[in-house]
Amino acid sequence: MRGFPSTAAADALLGWFAASRRSLPWREEPRDPYRVWLSEVMLQQTRVAAMLPRYLEFVARFPTLEALAAAPADEVLALFSGLGYYARARHLHAAAKAAVLRGGLPRSSAELKKLPGFGPYTAAAVASLAFGEQVALVDGNVARVLARLLRIPGDAVEVRARAWEVAPSLLPAGRAGEFNEALMELGATVCKPRAPSCGDCPLGTLCETRERGDAHAFPPPRAAPERPILAWAAAAVTREDGSVLLRRHPRGELFAGTWGLPFCDVRDGRPRRSARDALEACGVRASALQSRGEIRQTLTHRELRVAVFSGTGRARQRDDLRFVAPGKLGSLGLSSLARKCLRACGIEGPIDSG
Repeated sequence: MRGFPSTAAADALLGWFAASRRSLPWREEPRDPYRVWLSEVMLQQTRVAAMLPRYLEFVARFPTLEALAAAPADEVLALFSGLGYYARARHLHAAAKAAVLRGGLPRSSAELKKLPGFGPYTAAAVASLAFGEQVALVDGNVARVLARLLRIPGDAVEVRARAWEVAPSLLPAGRAGEFNEALMELGATVCKPRAPSCGDCPLGTLCETRERGDAHAFPPPRAAPERPILAWAAAAVTREDGSVLLRRHPRGELFAGTWGLPFCDVRDGRPRRSARDALEACGVRASALQSRGEIRQTLTHRELRVAVFSGTGRARQRDDLRFVAPGKLGSLGLSSLARKCLRACGIEGPIDSG
């Protein structure tokens, strides 16, 4: 293995980062630990281009840790609407409340991991980038860079585990945060999963994988997982004033914590009957349901096929069930699936962000 550990290699990487780093709002000095943390949470499973507008909206509405902790949960979810992985928003809110009770975000990765939603990576990222703790981190970008530089064998899971083992030995003294961020930046912009820009890499002369031209093999590509198909039926019930009935998805259900149309699994190949079953489970009496077509949504581990229906009706409101005027839809945490279903039913409102 060549490259790391090497003072010259670390210097080359840090010099490249100083000259080439992207200008991103959470990198402004002095670092705000809250904004560093928020950026790390929002970037999980999300590209910078998709996340950045939401980040800016979020910090405009909740500029401090204390503001986030005091916010209603629905407002927090509403600003995550469309980014997916809504457990991130729930954990973010819960961790903000816990951190405020402690007097602020802890400064060490060990203490950060005691907060909701802080795994090893997020704790190390906040501790090193915001507080300067001398601790290593590994995300997908870092694992890929190290796999290629050090020719780490094995599948993606094995590579990441091995990267966590070797990463601490690579840290230059006193510069863990900068070094960690440089490795992540290199993976995101140069050492990309496909078509890496090896000619632009500051570590190219140290990389045997570049010489051999087999970067695609480190880590080896994973076979595309088979996604089971879930067939749902959902109903948009409106009343005389145009308000639409929404149900909050409970814990343990897909899109937990967000609001959407009442739905249930399609039974016996009868989507209309299944949509009525979903309404009856909510105590809703509705008129004849009209078909509004099928909505498709691809999730990480499954495919959704939702037969959508609409009608008029009445229901008793409760904590998890309410009629919402179209103009108020933007104040709730709606999943992207819910927005698609509402649009299919011709329900207009501030639901198109994300």
